[in-house]
Amino acid sequence: MINKYFKIKKSKIGINIYKPTFNSDNRGQIWTAYKSEFFPKLNFKHDKFTFAKKNTLRGLHGDNITWKLLTCVSGEIFAVVVNNDKKSKQFYIHESFYLNDKNKSLILIPPKMLLGWCCISKDSVVSYKMSYKGSYVDHDRQFTVKWNDPKIKIKWPIKKPILSKRDKG
Repeated sequence: MINKYFKIKKSKIGINIYKPTFNSDNRGQIWTAYKSEFFPKLNFKHDKFTFAKKNTLRGLHGDNITWKLLTCVSGEIFAVVVNNDKKSKQFYIHESFYLNDKNKSLILIPPKMLLGWCCISKDSVVSYKMSYKGSYVDHDRQFTVKWNDPKIKIKWPIKKPILSKRDKG
């Protein structure tokens, strides 16, 4: 689907990929990253920004109620989305996306999906826009799957990730 703000594609596991339309002039660029009418069933309630250094790897995390609209505002990340719905024929099928400050792409991640990403530039700033019913599902109530789980077989573009205690498993 194409509109004046985005080209929208759907990935093989159902992730919507939004590629914004840019307007450029001698001052720089402007683009739209969010318009509520493109997400009529979602009520985005919570925005988070994450700063990461090169080789930082976050994930794999998810929950059963949160929609996430993810983009990389500065730098570049390699993002991976894994279907974690045990009732789905695509359970543990994953897809990867390069998100950066050049392509300005956004991905819409539905509930029951795991998200992981690593910073592949000097540093990065990642924006999460979140929609959920009820209260926010913080990290202590999310599900976590180890970033290098052999059943998922993700080919990460980094060799020695910087991990949190939670992500070390």
